[in-house]
Amino acid sequence: MDQARSGTAVPAWHLQASGLQVQLGGRRVLHGLDLSFAPGWTAIVGPNGAGKSTLLRALAGLQPLQAGEVRLAGRPLSGWRPRERARQLAWMAQQGEASGELTVRDVVHLGRLPQLGLLASPGPQDEAIVQQAMADTECQGWQHRRLSELSGGERQRVLLARALAVQAPVLLLDEPTTHLDPPHQIALVRLMMRLGRRGTVISVLHDLNLALAADQLVVLAQGDVRAIGASDDPWVHRALVEVFGGAIRIQRVGEQWLAVPRLGSEPAEPRPPEPEPAAAGVPPPEAAEALACLEAPPARQATVIELTRHRRG
Repeated sequence: MDQARSGTAVPAWHLQASGLQVQLGGRRVLHGLDLSFAPGWTAIVGPNGAGKSTLLRALAGLQPLQAGEVRLAGRPLSGWRPRERARQLAWMAQQGEASGELTVRDVVHLGRLPQLGLLASPGPQDEAIVQQAMADTECQGWQHRRLSELSGGERQRVLLARALAVQAPVLLLDEPTTHLDPPHQIALVRLMMRLGRRGTVISVLHDLNLALAADQLVVLAQGDVRAIGASDDPWVHRALVEVFGGAIRIQRVGEQWLAVPRLGSEPAEPRPPEPEPAAAGVPPPEAAEALACLEAPPARQATVIELTRHRRG
């Protein structure tokens, strides 16, 4: 029974996928996945071509489905109005874009657009949220610099701050540690742990040592879920070793689990993963509209900022 219709309240942080099938380039890359995400931080891991980014795009409503559906708070994503959905679900792409002519502060302010009325201007509360998002990602000190002046790692922190500024109960992050140096990777892991205590954080990660700090792991291989469970679950650890062809071992060091390469002997030759095709076509119209304020082309973002400045004046 549809919980939303039955009167049973489903929290806004609850994201559920059932029977997800996705086909790219004539090849099926997700094979009827069933997943449910509760509060906490979930890391999606697996070999190259496993379907990790495709799954995350499907959860965000940005990837057309051949079958299945995604539900947010008990309602199909298609049943949400674009702006309402953008308030509940924030997204950070692997290669996020923003106009290089915008300042850091302006880019982060774009994250507040879903929360504003159609003609409303940002107020003091919005500014406080933006400042906190920049503080959380350690980019507050250069908020007046242009994006074009920043390094790849610095840009990544700004785009993460933009996603945080939405203050959505569900946060989807595709490779958020890309371009970050080790200290900032660790800072991001600690941030995701904190965010997971008050909402749902789902991230795709290649670094298994960072992923093992998550509350829950989803292990993917060739478009199928091989394991899902707590990051300290031995069954999940066995699945990790298997999908990476025995090239790693999982061991505990102090208070954390680590994926250690097996360099002493040649592991069994794993089956080479097929490359994950690039996403074909464009996202569904309602999805593109819902996330336009976060993933709009740079020229459109610049226009929005200019309109906002005009309203402030």
